[in-house]
Amino acid sequence: MFYYLIMYCLSFLIFVTTISGDCWAEDFIIAIDIGHTINSPGATSARGVPEYLFNQNIGTLLLKQLQQDKRFKRSYIINETGDDISLSARAAIANQQGAHLLVSIHHDSVHPQDLSQWLCQGRMMDHCDKFTGYSIFYSEINRRPLDSLIFAVILGSEMLQSRFCPTLHHAEYFRGGDKDLIDKTRGIYKYNNLVVLKEANMPAVLFECGIIKNRNEELQLVNRDYQDKLVAALFNAIKIFISQPNIIESPHDNG
Repeated sequence: MFYYLIMYCLSFLIFVTTISGDCWAEDFIIAIDIGHTINSPGATSARGVPEYLFNQNIGTLLLKQLQQDKRFKRSYIINETGDDISLSARAAIANQQGAHLLVSIHHDSVHPQDLSQWLCQGRMMDHCDKFTGYSIFYSEINRRPLDSLIFAVILGSEMLQSRFCPTLHHAEYFRGGDKDLIDKTRGIYKYNNLVVLKEANMPAVLFECGIIKNRNEELQLVNRDYQDKLVAALFNAIKIFISQPNIIESPHDNG
């Protein structure tokens, strides 16, 4: 019940912000975490493409969009060269470089029991066309969990506004405790022990852009118009988020 009261208040606040125009903070720094590395690339798509390349593409497009506005000029990618780096180190870099928001970019897979095989370019590849859509994760152990949840709600709302749909396939395995489906409408999950989120001093979310094991969604996720639409939803969510009261803390407050 308490969660739904929070959702009601947030929805009203977002509505008021949207109709009242931009009241943006100055010099707001976004740390973009490109999930995984070149040597540990994460999931593999239905056509054999490493997840890291999907993550790198969206992260790069988002940074380009942010840096077109002077208020986001100091935003950066945490591991631009794709070197091997721990999850704790990613959060530490965001903390040390004074980020006001951390967004970790990923692309999703499915559980092994949901995979099937198909012949693709002469190779048998895993795929799953049963599930499709984005998902958003936040941690209650993050130093600013409520603000993390606020951004998750704003991002989920912007994704819906842009006609993206969430996936709920993680809900079968997220059943209370440290893992739970919080908002099925917006595709928001609580995942307390995600290291990159729980060790960040600033609001932080992990954003799964879509399911690359889904053959049709994979084709969408490599389409530039689709990518631009997804990045626009992220950018709009950031603009709304920074207009909320008391979002920015000083670097001293961030430790």
